[in-house]
Amino acid sequence: MAGAAAKATAEAAWEAVIGLETHVQLGTDSKIFTCASTAFGDDPNTHIDPVVCGLPGTLPVLNQRVLEYAVKAAMALNLRIAEHSKFDRKQYFYPDLPKNYQISQYDEPIAEEGWIEVEVAEKGKETYLKTIGIERLHMEEDAGKLVHAGSDRLAGSTHSLVDYNRAGVALAEIVSKPDLRTGREAAEYASEIRRIMRYLGVSDGNMQEGSLRCDVNISVRRGPDAPFGTKVEIKNMNSFSAIQKAVEYEIQRQIKAYEAGEPVVQETRLWDEAKQLTKSMRSKEGASDYRYFPDPDLGPIEVSTEQRESWRAELPELPAAKRHRYADQLGLSIYDARVLTDERAMAEYFEAAVAAGGDPKAVTNWVTGDIAAYVNANRLLITELPFQAVQLAEMVQMIESGVISGKIAKEILPELLEKGGSPKAIVAERGLGMLSDPVAITAIVEELLAAHPDEVEAFRGGKNKLQGFFVGQLMKKTGGKADPKLANQILLEKLKG
Repeated sequence: MAGAAAKATAEAAWEAVIGLETHVQLGTDSKIFTCASTAFGDDPNTHIDPVVCGLPGTLPVLNQRVLEYAVKAAMALNLRIAEHSKFDRKQYFYPDLPKNYQISQYDEPIAEEGWIEVEVAEKGKETYLKTIGIERLHMEEDAGKLVHAGSDRLAGSTHSLVDYNRAGVALAEIVSKPDLRTGREAAEYASEIRRIMRYLGVSDGNMQEGSLRCDVNISVRRGPDAPFGTKVEIKNMNSFSAIQKAVEYEIQRQIKAYEAGEPVVQETRLWDEAKQLTKSMRSKEGASDYRYFPDPDLGPIEVSTEQRESWRAELPELPAAKRHRYADQLGLSIYDARVLTDERAMAEYFEAAVAAGGDPKAVTNWVTGDIAAYVNANRLLITELPFQAVQLAEMVQMIESGVISGKIAKEILPELLEKGGSPKAIVAERGLGMLSDPVAITAIVEELLAAHPDEVEAFRGGKNKLQGFFVGQLMKKTGGKADPKLANQILLEKLKG
């Protein structure tokens, strides 16, 4: 026991230092320096042209929509927009890079020094807020894609194929400061970046299609005051769960190596999802290996104050601001606010229902419960529902005013979700209104008690659970229309005699 306690104390002394480089594909129809299409899923090598391939005599021209999207993304991340920035050539030689250099931004990026607030929620632990610094955002072009044939990975493959459709697609690379400490924090940070980009409409954030990818840098040290350890990079993470698991694995791998007296080398590793471990890929390059120099074919980038403010005025309310407003002004729980703001469309549907008069908590329950379940099961967007937010507000108000019960609402909801329409009209047409007449309910209760004298006697003898039996009989008799609160009140009074 003493040995286990000592080991636990030793492990607790270690601290992880984590930073993320997030590559966001900007959702433009054409590539960053050419009019070639960015459409996903088309036949290989059908969206390339002389500029993408860097053929002699070609000149790149910056896509202005790329600049707009990059600046808006930077503003949403509280970054300082540079009045002057430039493009550089990053030299490396690999089959997926047709020019043998990548156009990126090195020492003068479009934006620097920002931050975002991350809400870290983990089962069994208290949710907390953390501010994560962002070092920079810069624009660059993507490389192509290698497909290794004859094996499911590079090792063992017999040959490789290259698809240049993705080459030249516009990316915004967002580099965090080393402020993250756990795998969960890293996953939540990446999730918030994706959420913000989707709110802005500058990227679809589709990780399965490579629209958002993360490189994770991890080192460990002996406590918060110790110098940084040797940094290891894990490349091309494309799911939040993989980010968390890979970070947690790598932290433990590095701690074990140090405690065994083994070196941790600076390298690039890959996450093996099947084996749940990281594998060495190659030694990590430094900036000097890339031999950066200003791109001679592209002029400086200047964004005027007027243009910046015009773009700033177009920014929507962002997820963190919505979460705070929902909790502080509408009285929702942190969890409910988090679920509602995960997608902009869901938040807007919720807000429209509240604006139409629906109680915020009741609307939340319907949106995050039955409606979300229907949308997910049918692979729909909430914007595709024929059941409009104003109709949801109408249904919520009918429940609150006692016109219908929650049970009746659930019965008519499937039809409303499928076909739309007015809840009031359906209830009126089918006579589904709730029975709230005390005289009518009393008559039915007395009839039930007379039909079940033995159960009445047993209840009065102390078997209080029989109240549920009578409630069930009453609801059966009224087709579920009896006002539950009023019915229980009258029933209890009559049962007690």
